[in-house]
Amino acid sequence: MANLLLVDDERDLLTPLVYALEREGHECTLCETGEDALDALGEERWDLVVLDLMLPDISGAEICRRIRSTPRTRMLPVIIVSARGDEFDRVVGFELGADDYVTKPFSLRELSLRITALLRRGGGAPSAEVLDCEEIELDLEAHVCRVAGLVMPLTALEIRLLEAFMRHPGRAQTRGELRDSAWGNAYRIGERAVDTNVKRLRQKLGDAGRFIETVRGVGYRWGSGKQST
Repeated sequence: MANLLLVDDERDLLTPLVYALEREGHECTLCETGEDALDALGEERWDLVVLDLMLPDISGAEICRRIRSTPRTRMLPVIIVSARGDEFDRVVGFELGADDYVTKPFSLRELSLRITALLRRGGGAPSAEVLDCEEIELDLEAHVCRVAGLVMPLTALEIRLLEAFMRHPGRAQTRGELRDSAWGNAYRIGERAVDTNVKRLRQKLGDAGRFIETVRGVGYRWGSGKQST
């Protein structure tokens, strides 16, 4: 059972979703304003947030930024739902730190499956494995990345993307392979969204981002860090 926060001012749209999720044993709380959502985020611990971008007061984009900038909620899975469905808007959603992006009007079954997929990624038996490469250490149990001993504020999605790189040093991976590793093969995102997240991961890693090398015509690889990207 998961504790889910649904943030959307279109109650009629989400009521059937709440009913379906509660039948699966989850607890759902619906907030219709950004202010109420921020209050709820500060008062309780949640397992996942479904977040509309268009709210009557505080934008969903601002709420997502606050979720990602707050240590307590930084790893919280976020699914953005929006009436804007072109690739540019999806890329913006992922730049905000969302784990998934679903276009309105959405299929109730599809959104429910995506919620389940993200919850499974967050659950399961913890791994004690730690991946090391030069100055980078990725602790998969704690979901913590350290660069030269300093903790980097990576999202859950960025942790999975970094893991996909570090598990296959020297191997060129296509954008499709990286998408399947980080998002899961059920997620229909474009190559541009993968590029956007790789770019943001590089930036967050600072100088250590040099290990993510571009392989022209293919995708990316975790390299020696000695050549220019």
